[in-house]
Amino acid sequence: MNITKQDIDSLNAILKLAISKDDYAPKVEKVLNDYRKTANIPGFRKGHVPMGMIKKQYGKAVLLDEVNKLIQDSLHKYLTEEKLDVLGNPLPKNEMDIDWDADDFQFEFELGLAPKFEIDLKKKAVNAYKIVADKEFLDNQVKTIRKQYGKLISKNEVAKGDEITGTFKNEEKEINNKATFSLDRIKGKKQLEQLVGAKVGDTLTLKTKGLFEDDHDNQTFLKVSHDDAHGLDIEVTLTIEEVNFREEAELNQDLFDKLFGKDVVKSEAELREKIKEDAERQFEQQSDQVLLNNVVESLIENTKFDLPAEFLVKWIQKSGEKELTEEEAKAEYERSEKGLRFQLIEGKLMTDNNLYANFEDLKAYTKAMVASQMMQFGQMNPSEEELENIAARILSNQDEAKRLAEQLNQQKMLKFFKENANLKIKEVSYDKFVKEAYH
Repeated sequence: MNITKQDIDSLNAILKLAISKDDYAPKVEKVLNDYRKTANIPGFRKGHVPMGMIKKQYGKAVLLDEVNKLIQDSLHKYLTEEKLDVLGNPLPKNEMDIDWDADDFQFEFELGLAPKFEIDLKKKAVNAYKIVADKEFLDNQVKTIRKQYGKLISKNEVAKGDEITGTFKNEEKEINNKATFSLDRIKGKKQLEQLVGAKVGDTLTLKTKGLFEDDHDNQTFLKVSHDDAHGLDIEVTLTIEEVNFREEAELNQDLFDKLFGKDVVKSEAELREKIKEDAERQFEQQSDQVLLNNVVESLIENTKFDLPAEFLVKWIQKSGEKELTEEEAKAEYERSEKGLRFQLIEGKLMTDNNLYANFEDLKAYTKAMVASQMMQFGQMNPSEEELENIAARILSNQDEAKRLAEQLNQQKMLKFFKENANLKIKEVSYDKFVKEAYH
């Protein structure tokens, strides 16, 4: 067995495997002998079939199988020992030219090689958001809490700020849905004018175009599909069944205790501070995800390297369950190129900076996750042995272990970006963050 590598360029190479009869003959003979011992052929006792007959019947198939195993093992060993960073898998180049009646064979395989490149995290500034819960946000949250814990007062006539319970109907769209909504959700001026002053028992005809603040409310209150909800432009009837005014709860110790437990919060100022802390902790998760996305996009855009595109198109064409046409393979390559580029960038960052989680990291991460979940159910001080046992059960599931490892690696990458990337910190309100980050 002899393997040689011929470089075509920095991204493409040919591997040549020379296989002689001495490499495969002993294995082929052993398999054929085993067949001979167990073969059931009419006219011959078991184990006494002539070897010539066994070779004639099974020889070529066994030869192909054993040579193929030898090729796969040899390729894997060579790529591992030579530390070749390849993309995709080796592609047979001359398989149609092999003379299987010969004693010696020479196989050729095309290789796509991963490019060499450098990463400059400081090259371009990336937006990183610090989302603050501003006064307007806190005012709205306090108002929402006071309404949520307030007292409902039944009324007969609709006024601004009231809640309406009624049934929406439209035969064409098969709408027949009872819903409760606040007049604050109504956007259309004409529809609002119709509703204000209406009484329990009245049936109104409303246009749905621009009816609610958000088209998704059409899904909630009219129970139409997501596709129908956007730009819905029909007439619906609304039969008003209840009108209620929600009297806001007082900001007193009784309300604070209901929200956070006895004496945790003792004043409106402390309530606002608690809301601010909780909200900004949740905001950080969203801003972290946007930061991660922004850095990834910046790295893909600013880290330049070539790929063995022609090889990869061929590999995509041949590697699936069903062989694709060249056009289909090219289209798939174009769809996946961006993801492949980031896989290479991410792999280099993780390797160069030792960011991959080891088993001890993963076990500690899993135990912390378990402890956090147990706290939510009132188990505040689980024992170390209990955490160890639960973590071991979770990590014994390969799929779950892989999912948690990916989460932990992403956390490590995020921390690395925060410490090393060129970040432009922008302090914004939540509304401004949503407008800038998602539009």
